[in-house]
Order: sequence, then C-alpha cells, then structure tokens
Amino acid sequence: MLNVRTRHFGRMLGIVLIGALLTGGMFLGNASAKEYLVGLMTDRTGPTNSIGPALGDGFFDYMKLFNKKDGLGKGNAIRVMEIDHAYNVPRGVEAYERFKSEGAVTIALYGTPHTAALTPRLTEDKILGTSPGFGTAAGANGDKYPYLFPAAASYWSQGTGAMKFLLDNWQGKGKPKVAYIYGDNPSGREPIAVLKDVAELEGLELRTYAVPPPYIDLRPQVIDITRRYKADWVIAHLFGRAPALAMKEFRRMGVLLTQMIGLVWTAAESDIRVAGWDVAEGLYNVQFAHVGSTGHPLLDEIRAMYKAEGKGEPESMSTSVYYNRGLATAALHAEAIRAAIAQFGPNITTDQAKIAMEHIQDFSLDGFLSPINMTPHNHEGGGAVRIFQVHDGGYRPVTEWFRGYPEVIAKRLAAEG
Repeated sequence: MLNVRTRHFGRMLGIVLIGALLTGGMFLGNASAKEYLVGLMTDRTGPTNSIGPALGDGFFDYMKLFNKKDGLGKGNAIRVMEIDHAYNVPRGVEAYERFKSEGAVTIALYGTPHTAALTPRLTEDKILGTSPGFGTAAGANGDKYPYLFPAAASYWSQGTGAMKFLLDNWQGKGKPKVAYIYGDNPSGREPIAVLKDVAELEGLELRTYAVPPPYIDLRPQVIDITRRYKADWVIAHLFGRAPALAMKEFRRMGVLLTQMIGLVWTAAESDIRVAGWDVAEGLYNVQFAHVGSTGHPLLDEIRAMYKAEGKGEPESMSTSVYYNRGLATAALHAEAIRAAIAQFGPNITTDQAKIAMEHIQDFSLDGFLSPINMTPHNHEGGGAVRIFQVHDGGYRPVTEWFRGYPEVIAKRLAAEG
C-alpha cells in the first residue's frame, strides 16, 4: 500500500484518502479560489530515508509559506500530495499513476531509477516532472525529453564543477591524480563520462572505483586509493550509509578530508552526524542550494511562520542540505504554476505549466538556489553549483555560483541528441 499524505497545513495526515482537503482554510471565504495539485515523491521509509524526510518537509514548508503569502493571488493555493515510495521503482510508478489520476499539474520525482522508468510516461501523458540533482543528465535536452526538467545541476554539472574546483585549488607540482569513488548504480556511473572528458582535456590522471551494493564495504577501494594509487584528490558520489562510512575509512587511512569533495548526496548533516563532525572537518561538497539552517531570509521567514503559530522551528531544518533542497524544488514548482496562471489564466493545464517552466529566467530566491535560466531546448537551467566546506561543526561557502566546463557538457548533450 502506498503511504499517501497531504497537508491541511498546520497538521500532518498519515495514510489518507485524498478528498476535498482545503489548504490552510484559504477557500472558506473565497468561493472562486482554486487549488493546484502538485505530486511529491519521497522516501521516508526506504534505504535512503536519511534524505526523504527532510527534503519532503522542506517542500511542504515552502508551499505553506507561499500560500500564506498568497503567492498565486486571489486566494488560490497549491496543495501537495506526497507519496512515500520507499525508493522502490514499482511503487514509484504506482505513485505517478495516482498523481495523474488526481490531476496533478506538476510532479516532483524522487530517485534516479524512478526517473528513468517514468520519463517516457511524462512525455506520453504530457506531465511536467522535475529531477533536481539526480536522474539522467541528458534530460537537460528539452528537445529529446520535453517534459523532464533536471531543473538544477545534473550529475554532469556536479562532476565537472568538482573537477574545476579541485584544479583551481591544486597547489602541487604537475597535475593532480584524481580518484572517483561511487556507488555502482546508474546514478553513480552517470558522471564518469564527463569526468573522463575533463581529465583528457586537462591532461590529468583519473581512476574510478565502484562500490557494489549494498555500498557498505568501502575498505578495499579506500585502501587502493590511498595506498596504491595515492590520489591527490578524491571525488565521492555516495548515498545512504556510504558517505559516513567513506569519511571514517579515509580518515582511518590518514587522509585529510580537505582532499575530498562530494557530490550533492554525500555531505548532509545526517551523514556527518554518523561519521562525527570532527571526522568530516574540511570535507568539500558540491551544492545547488543554500546550505545551513541560517544565513538567508527565506529561512527566517519560515521560522517566523512557525513562531506565529506558537511553534518552534521544524526539526528538519537541522538537516539543511536536504531540507533546503526541498525548499528550492518547491519554489520552482510554485514559480512555474504562478507564471502559467499569469500567462494563461486560472484554468491551467500541465502542458501550460511546462511552457511556463521553460521560460523561467534569473530565478534564484535572492541567491538561495543556483540562478535558474530555462529554455525550451535546455531544461537544466544553467547547471551552476556552489562549493561548501564542513567547518567547525557546520558549513561555510568557499565559492560563489559557478559552472564547471559548460563546453564539455554542451558537447555531451549534443551527442545525446
């Protein structure tokens, strides 16, 4: 059975039948107000459930704030229907069909294998789906994948961003020796091609190290990277229990994590709490949204919203890497719906939301997320990343937003077309 939840904001519903739930009571005094359904997939109970709860809560909280501020105007509001698919592809497909039958205007996908399974259905059904920071990087090609929106730095952009950062900060002689350690699955393998492209372009040595499922025995790979290959830099692309285990293993081998940079799923607070903040000190990580539970007005607004309700800040905010990613993803869905209504009127279709998403320009929530500039031909939105570093029990930004080797990615996208 699918775990379905919606929010009559201010209370959580567990497994429910989807009915005529009102969002925040907004429709009681405005008979002409409309609600727009957004489908949200999460993993609150599956193997990556260190991610799903915080990401899902962030998504809900952004929509709650957006509705309270009457972001769509005239009392219109967005209702979120969440289904926990437990990182199970058949359940993800079932969730998609449920969203479609309920009339979702847009769908926030979750999981690379789920995205691969659902991409043909998005095109067939003409439903907008987002896969920010996961899924296939080739999905940026809007001509080939018209209804799929990576809508943030893909694995290609993350990987090339990591390569640019480590090369910009290399102070040794010659070129650095780079190791890439990854979970041996489609998402883990996704960046390899562009990492090899950059290594060839820059004339540096790159070796790849696959960690087979269930991704918990990394010792052989870490020993090879540190003792035999003697890498100068390590790029890590791991998730689930693997990030914390990798941090511990590299530190056990005497590696300072200032020589390691993780892609977006590798360095959240939930991982670092397991490894220990002292162990993770110095680790760099690639992000496409703000990191930290302070330091941006949006986070202050959410705290104020909860305070006005007589509540403390949500616990999920402390896992900011994933909570903030949920905020950023929700913001893109809300902006597409808002822009579609402004252009086409209140009775929008998902196809009109797709057109609106394709024309989002210079959208960043005052720097909270990487600047998004969509076109009908490119659905990634620019692919900018920012590097943060684990420092003194928290994170600090060490770069501004930048793009790593966009020409390499453009060549790959052209080849995919």
